[in-house]
Amino acid sequence: MFLLVALVVFSVYMLQLVRQTTDQVLSPVMNANAQLRTQVSGFLHPTPTIIPDPVTIINEVRSLARLETIQYSIEKVITAETGQGSFSFLFGDKLLFVAHGTVIAGIDLGQLTSQDLRLDGNVLTVQLPEPEIFVATLDNDKSYVYDRQKGLLNSGVTDLETKARQVAEQEIAKAAISDGILSEAKLNAENYLTRLFKTLGYQEVIFIYPTPEDVP
Repeated sequence: MFLLVALVVFSVYMLQLVRQTTDQVLSPVMNANAQLRTQVSGFLHPTPTIIPDPVTIINEVRSLARLETIQYSIEKVITAETGQGSFSFLFGDKLLFVAHGTVIAGIDLGQLTSQDLRLDGNVLTVQLPEPEIFVATLDNDKSYVYDRQKGLLNSGVTDLETKARQVAEQEIAKAAISDGILSEAKLNAENYLTRLFKTLGYQEVIFIYPTPEDVP
């Protein structure tokens, strides 16, 4: 009985020893395989390296006095296509671009002059410039090509997505204007400036805008 137990213990010990030896032998091979898989993956799916040019050219510097009073965040779907028709399955190229953009509007206070401010008793009359769009730009992190269909004989128009992005910025600005962003920008500017002028001691503030004849 004692001999049987000793044999079992010895067998277990030998199995553990063999397992440890096998792991030690195979470990370098497994590590090498893992490194090889990583290198192959990096070769097939390389991470792009972006190297900015160290030379910076500043073309223009301007002082700004823009009062930004409202911001819109807009999503717009743009279709860009070429070669459509009966043979579009051969020569066509069509993409759907989902554009996310930002439109910011307000009043350019840099256009104000002393002639635009008039004080009559306790009433301050301010002639403000018309509101305008300051920024209409795409959010590249959120904008993307949803779908693209190319004809069998068309490898794809190189700048089709670029053109879609350019149109998207214009359409985002148009959508904001159609929704009334300029009117809201004007109202917000008046509310802000009214509080500012009253803080300075002016009891009543009236805002006027240039008539079409006054605009150069």
